[in-house]
Amino acid sequence: MAAPLPNVSVPGSAAVVLLSSDGSFNLSADASAGFDLGHSLAPLCTLCCCGFLNRMLAVVFMVSLAFAIVVGNVVTLTVFVQTRQSRTPQGYLKVSLAIADMMVGVLVVPFSVYTEISLMVTSAPPIWYQGSSTSPATSSALGGLVSPWQPCMLIGPVFAGCTFVSISTIFLMTVERSVAILWPLHKDSLVTRRRTLLLILLSWAASSLLALAPLIFSSNFTLEYNECSRMCNYTPLMFGSQLPSDANILLLFPAFDFTLLGGTLAINIVSFTSIRQYSRKRKLLSEGSLSDGGGGGLGGGGCSHRPSFSDIKAAKTIGILTFAFTASFTPIAVFVLGNVVGYTWCNFSFIAFWILTGNSCCNVIIYSVRDHRFRRGVTLLFQRDNSPPTSEKN
Repeated sequence: MAAPLPNVSVPGSAAVVLLSSDGSFNLSADASAGFDLGHSLAPLCTLCCCGFLNRMLAVVFMVSLAFAIVVGNVVTLTVFVQTRQSRTPQGYLKVSLAIADMMVGVLVVPFSVYTEISLMVTSAPPIWYQGSSTSPATSSALGGLVSPWQPCMLIGPVFAGCTFVSISTIFLMTVERSVAILWPLHKDSLVTRRRTLLLILLSWAASSLLALAPLIFSSNFTLEYNECSRMCNYTPLMFGSQLPSDANILLLFPAFDFTLLGGTLAINIVSFTSIRQYSRKRKLLSEGSLSDGGGGGLGGGGCSHRPSFSDIKAAKTIGILTFAFTASFTPIAVFVLGNVVGYTWCNFSFIAFWILTGNSCCNVIIYSVRDHRFRRGVTLLFQRDNSPPTSEKN
């Protein structure tokens, strides 16, 4: 049975699939000549995309982004651990979102930094690097050929899975806030910590399975580091100039995200409509135009029948999170759709992938600006660190 090895980049951006069957290789003439002469095959991108200065600027940007992601999410997790007021269902969802963002800053971005630095300081690319002809495969003890382990087989699904966790967590946060706004009396009974933790675990499991779907349900995909996006990308194995028949499986990614984003948008519209009605009735009450009679819902009764100011502000914060994630994911969805159709957008792929990566540090910024509980937790955290010892206080 033929076993596909990673794609090899050849001049003209034509991908050649190495197929091992009884120890033989099927190569195009250009690729065979490249291996016989011992020269590296032409990269996928041009000098404008992969020049030394360009790589240096990219590394500086990546290091700065990784630092911002890690520091911001470390503060988020520390506030949750140190302050009891953050240990609510909404707080657990924020922790899930922070962990997903943290994994991007700890694994995904540093791997791109390492690869870019390796390409700058060494004359030969890493052994696993796509397009490397120095050691495309090594002999095994059984006489066959074994391709080097591809780190992107780990980094790629981690990035995709964390992206899916982020959007599913934002969806769950929207549902939690809508319950607090539409049914404030039943919020504590409907949204419990146990149910929230269960939903978080299901979110991580489903996101991980979806991230591995192209590799599980198809044998025509691999993961390799892309010189254009500077990230590990899912790559269909090209047979000549033809895409595999199941290349459309990559459309599962934007379909999943936009389905959840559409549901999140619909729930936000319902919640904001209720908030607007509540604000209008509260204004009429303050002007004396509407009697404050009994009744449930947003219109009457005591304060327990109305959503609190913090619930309303949290709903608006989640609305901003939804807008930010939609804006950051739309370019990558356009790129995936174009990639399935057959277009290759080198410069656009870098912009699309790293806009999505930059969203991992935007969530903390939105928390710090909008969430008063988070700001209070950060203040208490730093005050606790700077507080004098007990003996000095006495």
